[in-house]
Amino acid sequence: MTPFGGNPENCIEILNIVPQQGPGGIFAPSCEAAISLAMEEINTGTGILGRELRVTHIDGGREPDDVAREVSALLATGMVHAVTGWHTSAVRRAVARVTADRVPYLFATDNEGPDDSAPGLFMVGSDPTRQILPALRWLGRELGARRWAIIGNDYVWPRRTARLVRAALADRAGSRERTVPLERFVPMGTRDFDDFLADPILDRVDGVIVLLVGADVARFNRQFARIGRDERQLRVSPAVDDNVLLSAGRTANRNLYVPSSFFVNGREGRERLARYRRMHGGFAPALTNFSNTEYEAVHTLRAMAKAAGSLDVRSVRAAVTDSAILETPSGEIGFDGNQVVRPAYIARAEGIEFDILDRIC
Repeated sequence: MTPFGGNPENCIEILNIVPQQGPGGIFAPSCEAAISLAMEEINTGTGILGRELRVTHIDGGREPDDVAREVSALLATGMVHAVTGWHTSAVRRAVARVTADRVPYLFATDNEGPDDSAPGLFMVGSDPTRQILPALRWLGRELGARRWAIIGNDYVWPRRTARLVRAALADRAGSRERTVPLERFVPMGTRDFDDFLADPILDRVDGVIVLLVGADVARFNRQFARIGRDERQLRVSPAVDDNVLLSAGRTANRNLYVPSSFFVNGREGRERLARYRRMHGGFAPALTNFSNTEYEAVHTLRAMAKAAGSLDVRSVRAAVTDSAILETPSGEIGFDGNQVVRPAYIARAEGIEFDILDRIC
């Protein structure tokens, strides 16, 4: 029982958009359970602006325009105060058009870079400059990996991230060396990666940058390992969490490296996992680096509202400047424009767990 008495007029209502179908559907149970932990922590305190927090989950695994239409209809009721979620950048772009200047929208997924096109949009996940690019520098320095292939789903996040990767690698290597000789983009839900894996160009790279989503990553990793490439080539991906490791299976994750701002076996992660298990029990969906971003988004919203004194988009934007420092359960966070700034780490998959190796940013 919260101290707010259950009065619907004394509530802050958040729409949370998470895929409940398709390749990203494997993340929904974890994301929803992580948000419920944030809700409990906030509601056993003073809530958001002294009001009880409530969350409604909607399916972000549909076509982007379908998701945006539902969000628009729910906003029209006047009962929604903010939007968050773990979903694709394609969905984000559609939803941002209907949330612009209306409510804060906290995108809780790693992203392809700055997006200031929609007032009120805040990026809680990491962008490539704080995630895949420092990971590639680390892998080059520590393991000598210089030449890469890219496999990604065919939408905005993989394509724009790949473009940034190519430019960064070319700057370091010089124009004469082709550092990304093979690149392929496939539809969401692809089940067969044989054409990519059998391409002779793949034999000439040190590793593969995997920019697939959810179950697609797990399928790719199983096929990559089945033909023995995991013994001689690296993979690096910001699109892997504990759910992906479990789905692929212990034998599919050798030589797989993952950059993230959070791993559950880090110091902060262990403490949060203990609270999570006290709430949900030992058989709950895994608390992961992805679902944790949803947890972070809700606490970031609370901190932003406190700094602004409201959830009015203009007031929040004015309060969140490049010099703003907000306090969350993870400590102090800052902003670079509308991008949340946090430290980042690199881990190596060890079976179905992560071994944290180093801080990279």
